[in-house]
Formats: sequence, C-alpha cells, structure tokens
Amino acid sequence: MPVDVESAERFVLANARLLDRHRLAVLLHGAPVAPVLAALRAYRNPDGGFGHALEPDVRGPESEPAATLHALEVLGEIGALDDPMVGDAAAWVAAIADPGGGVPFVLPTAAAHPHAPWMVPSDGGSHLTFAIAGALWEAGSSEPWLQRATDGCWAKLERPDELSAYFVKFALDFLDAVPDQARAGAAIETLRDRIGPDGSIPVPGGTEDERLTPLTLSPRPGRRSRALFTDDQIEADLDGLQQGQEDDGGWMFDWLAWSPGQSVEWRGAMTLRALATLHAHGRIDLPHRG
Repeated sequence: MPVDVESAERFVLANARLLDRHRLAVLLHGAPVAPVLAALRAYRNPDGGFGHALEPDVRGPESEPAATLHALEVLGEIGALDDPMVGDAAAWVAAIADPGGGVPFVLPTAAAHPHAPWMVPSDGGSHLTFAIAGALWEAGSSEPWLQRATDGCWAKLERPDELSAYFVKFALDFLDAVPDQARAGAAIETLRDRIGPDGSIPVPGGTEDERLTPLTLSPRPGRRSRALFTDDQIEADLDGLQQGQEDDGGWMFDWLAWSPGQSVEWRGAMTLRALATLHAHGRIDLPHRG
C-alpha cells in the first residue's frame, strides 16, 4: 500500500503541535529551520534543560532528562547541533547527573504534575544516560560530564545480559555515535543475542504487542548498529511501517495511551517520524524537499 503523504501532512496540520508542524515543513518542503528553533525554545527553561511536555509522557514545566533528550534529537534532525541550546542542555545534564555520570529517568518534581504511570524516578543512572551521551557525542560536545557518562556506559555494556529493551535501544544509539569505532563494533556484537529472529525485542511491562522493532533499534541507514539486522528484517519492518498509516493519515504508537493530550502529541510526532524514516530508506519521494 503506497503512503499518502498529502493525507499525512493534513493529519499533522490538523492535530500536531506547532513544533512538529514546523519540523514537517522542513522535511517535506525544505522550509527554513528557524521556526523549529523558535518553537523548541518555548520548551526550554532558564536552567538550560527542557520541560513543558516536550516529552509528551511527562507533562510538568520543570526540566526533565527525557524532554532534554527530545530537544537534542530535534536539533540533530534539522542539522542544528551547533546551536547554543546544546551546550546549555549538556551543562544542565551534568548538574543533575550522579557522581558516576548516570542520568535519572525522571526527576522527583514530575510527581506533582500529570505523567504516564511509568514516568517515575528510579535508582541509579537510567537508559537515558546512553541516549544523551550518544546525542552529545554526535554534537561534538566538550562537556566534561560526557566522558564520565561514557565510562559508565562502557561498564554497563560489559554486562549485556542485564540490559532491558530500552537499555539496548539507547545503547545502540550511543554505540552509533561514540568515537571509538572498533570498541563500539565489538560491543554491538555482544547485543546480538538480545535481538529476536524478526529483529525485535519485547518490552517487559509494556502493552500486549509492544516491541522495539529493527527501525526503532537502528533507525538510520548506514549506522554501525545495522550490523545486527538483515536486509530482510529492515525491509519487513519498512513494510509494516508503510502499512501502519491509518485512515486519518497519521500513525499510532504502540505503548499505553493514558491522556488525550499525550495521544495527539505522540501521534503527530510518530507521523513525522514515520515519514522521515520511510524517506530515508527510499520508500517515499519528497519532490518538494529543498
């Protein structure tokens, strides 16, 4: 079934938040990135972190690690990792990390505001340590925290059997970006046994069908993590993604929907992600993109 790009754009224009509307304009039409940066700054706090439900599952105003990661991902997507917001975000992460460099999953302040049932503080550094370290390596950050966090990530990778699904996903993001290519390649191989025959990993405690698929685990072509997946696994996942467009033009997520605001915001972001992924893999043509 071919993707209806026009219907997907209408879905985003009808439902998604302003940030994602501007991101889609960049993707589809080669629009300037300045409006994306302006919209992203609205989620930024004076401490350099990001909050205000930029991560739709934790909806308080205070800065949160997951929201700050989301901001770094947006900046990477539009080629703006040289923006001063990156350095400020890195400094905020360093300020809230534990002595070993670990970044908490959620800060205690989130409890005072609406949040998903799983967005609660946990002991020790979370999988977001891998994710944020990977994003900052990609940005070429010189934040001293990054080396401490990287040392901690290497130590966790020495025990790959202890890594849960999202630890594996964000470990792969880290390993795709960390400078030591040989060590990263060897570490990626230690994660091979965690991947199922179809290239996916079930999410313990998630919804009945919640899995991290090959394109979630390794979303971009040509990255080191692709060594874990066959061409057939990637193509099958692309087929599934392509067929996942719903009648309203958008895509749905497979984790728990707990709030109307969370659902519509995630659907907008997932629709944008689906279009970007399909375009990156040659499944759709975006002729108006600059």
